[in-house]
Amino acid sequence: MQLDKMLEFHKALADANRLKIVMLLAAGSLSGQEIAEKLGLTPATVTHHMNLLRNAMVVKGVREKNTIYFELLEKELQTKLQSIMRRVEQVKRTSSSEREKVVQNFFDADGKLKNIPSQRKKKLFVFEHLLQGLEIGHPYTEKEIDEYINRFHEDHCTIRREFVMNHYMYRENGVYTLNPPELWAKIE
Repeated sequence: MQLDKMLEFHKALADANRLKIVMLLAAGSLSGQEIAEKLGLTPATVTHHMNLLRNAMVVKGVREKNTIYFELLEKELQTKLQSIMRRVEQVKRTSSSEREKVVQNFFDADGKLKNIPSQRKKKLFVFEHLLQGLEIGHPYTEKEIDEYINRFHEDHCTIRREFVMNHYMYRENGVYTLNPPELWAKIE
């Protein structure tokens, strides 16, 4: 799904009354007047909402004599939602393969860090890889952290400092504790 179509779809659903209309139509088709009565809206307001939902291919109108009955386009709705999730999965896979490439490029066969990347994104990938051997919430002395980092790279001071600056760890009274991933610097 193209980005502009995704935006149009989400904008159409980004309103409480339009979501209520979708839920009402999930139970079966209704006329604009019936929707207006059920939601306590004016017919003009319902017309506005229905135009947005029709443009986003969420509903369709079927004319019977002088009345238009609206139906939910369930298959279209499902396809749009699935397409968004496919895109999310694609981005996650791309990020994962990019992360793997960075790790392969910056670590030698023995698992030693060749050098600290200068590009922020690559640096964060490397640091997150280094942190895999540490436990979240476990207190480490500075000496323990330095010994751990030295297994990968000789510049333990810089890496330890980066761990704190990027919120991977916090330091209090010379004790370092690994934060949960939610607090870590975001890779963009």
